[in-house]
Amino acid sequence: MKRKSFLKENKVITYCYLELLQIRKQHGEKVIGQVKVDDAVLGMRGLPVMFYDGSQLDPIDGITFRGHSIPDFCKKAQKAPRGEEPLPEAMFYLLLTGRYPNETEFNEVSQEWKQRGQLTDAERNFILSLPNDFHPMTILSMAVLYLQRESKFFKAYQSGVNKSKYWETYYEDSMDLIAKLPHICATIYRHKYKNSELIDSNNQLDWAGNFAHMLGYESQGMKECLRGYLSIHADHEGGNVSAHACHLVGSALADPYLSYSAAMNGLAGPLHGLANQ
Repeated sequence: MKRKSFLKENKVITYCYLELLQIRKQHGEKVIGQVKVDDAVLGMRGLPVMFYDGSQLDPIDGITFRGHSIPDFCKKAQKAPRGEEPLPEAMFYLLLTGRYPNETEFNEVSQEWKQRGQLTDAERNFILSLPNDFHPMTILSMAVLYLQRESKFFKAYQSGVNKSKYWETYYEDSMDLIAKLPHICATIYRHKYKNSELIDSNNQLDWAGNFAHMLGYESQGMKECLRGYLSIHADHEGGNVSAHACHLVGSALADPYLSYSAAMNGLAGPLHGLANQ
């Protein structure tokens, strides 16, 4: 899924930018909430402070992704061969474009992640050098920060890239990070719980199926479990601690690695449920 072919031809960036301009023009002066001292002291809990369009969580109807329910997504998204669960590659495309990918578009995403996903020896050795009595969320945050030295956005910003081009390298970093996450997390798991005995990736598998394989689980049931789980947990309204932290850090033009690591630190807090440990 090359940046030019995917984002420019689908006009995602232009559409979102123009939509935000229109919202500001029509509603920019409207008040959407009142701030009390308690709200400020408690970290703005419950205050609407971010415009977000990826998903919506309703207490009655449940969660929808770009207006599509989980049953709708499960019905329309691509599946693995002999599989029944939706694949995260399809959810990623839906979240970014608002529509389901066709087979060519789906395969483009899948191939991009396979090409970008492999860890270097230095990246793998860094994870293995960390004490395995660290909490896995701590190792994950540190591993993402280690990858930051290769940030394309950081290098472009340091070289004085034009502001209109920021999104291009930010997108490249985000794609690299998404592709590497299963490899990072599997390495952490095998390091902490399996005597650092790593399992090579299998690029014949999809993103989530390969994650299960690298963890050491070869059953079809486990692969299917991760496919479905990672699909429907790919987005969660954007207003929770971790998502808000990621947006907040990124608003200071921190690159995706710094922003994502901040999100992981928020997600590791006990009031956030230690959600993905």
